[in-house]
Amino acid sequence: MMPIRYLTIHCAATPEGRDVKPDTIAQWDRAKFGQESYHHIVTLDGHDHVRLPDTKRGAHTGGANTGNIGVCYVGGMSKDMKAPKDTRTEAQKITLQAIVAAYRARYPGIVIRGHNEWPKVAKACPSFSVKAEIAKGLL
Repeated sequence: MMPIRYLTIHCAATPEGRDVKPDTIAQWDRAKFGQESYHHIVTLDGHDHVRLPDTKRGAHTGGANTGNIGVCYVGGMSKDMKAPKDTRTEAQKITLQAIVAAYRARYPGIVIRGHNEWPKVAKACPSFSVKAEIAKGLL
């Protein structure tokens, strides 16, 4: 897994406001990928649930998981599940900023990306522009 070179931000693709638990997301991932996907899952209240150690490879960015930390926030879809939507709560935004800052301090030069910024990814995930938030100093 080392060295850590990337941090990829994801959404859980769950409806706005639905309090999906990290154990539920992990169960979905184990069923689909045979393991947990994310190193961190950020719930609606902004709590950072550490699911995998940095030394263990996740299953969150097909073909690019080695050296890549996966961070997922609960949400990312409209309430009716018909459209991607930036549903991050203020608490989630603060926690995502803190996670990114901690990884930048721990791994100088780490590249921060949204899942949709990886080559050949045709998803809206994480339902906001990570690149734009970095440019604005919000991440």
